[in-house]
Amino acid sequence: MDATTLTRDFHLWQRFSKQDRLEREHRAARRKIAEAGTMATRMIKAYESMAAKGASENACYRTIYKQRDAQGEIMVREGWLKVRRVVAEGGTTRLRGTLMTTFSLLDGEQEPADASVEKLTLEVYDEIVAGTKMKLACKVDRCDADDQTDFITFLDAVRGDLKQWV
Repeated sequence: MDATTLTRDFHLWQRFSKQDRLEREHRAARRKIAEAGTMATRMIKAYESMAAKGASENACYRTIYKQRDAQGEIMVREGWLKVRRVVAEGGTTRLRGTLMTTFSLLDGEQEPADASVEKLTLEVYDEIVAGTKMKLACKVDRCDADDQTDFITFLDAVRGDLKQWV
């Protein structure tokens, strides 16, 4: 095995390792939201705060979400979400923002200058979680495309240096 093959295999292993970590992190966060019974109204307040900081400080928040690829496989991706505004209309609450995807299994880690950036609309709603007990828990899905779901945004992972890309 030559050095080039070894290095390529190592980088591939790093990608799979990060994908595994993101999958576990997403499951754990989803479970924590369900166990806490976090309601949409509470989540909406957090997104309103993110929108205010996005406007005043150009804040972008670390987000992990599920993406369905062309073959139907669902994988967790990682990116940075800038929440632009929260809109309540007709009994639903949606947020508009910009998503910069910085990790996918196919592309690996992406620097901001190379990452894909897209505008999106997310819907925040309560869902019934069935288990040993029936509970309500908040869920956030993309409503202007059907291949991205289950967004989890972290308030404690924020950066303000992405203005030129988002």
